[in-house]
Amino acid sequence: MDTISVNKFRDNLKSVVEQVVSRHEPLKVTRRTGDAFVVVSADDWEREQETLHVLQNKDLMQQIAQSLETHHKGLGYQPTKEQMDEITGL
Repeated sequence: MDTISVNKFRDNLKSVVEQVVSRHEPLKVTRRTGDAFVVVSADDWEREQETLHVLQNKDLMQQIAQSLETHHKGLGYQPTKEQMDEITGL
């Protein structure tokens, strides 16, 4: 994560915010007192919140683990050739 002083952040607000949004990378802004805050795009924030929700949901994590185990054993759902052709647009 890149870091910038609050003065540089303030002086270049428009370009810095555009950079954060377009690169999808958070930016740490530091103050003279040593305190800091992070600037992140709204889309990235929502994605992070969704990830945290999944990781904190015990039942959902168990379901994912079971699905992964089934997949590794090759016991998961196998679409037919016709279904695959429809999915891939062939």
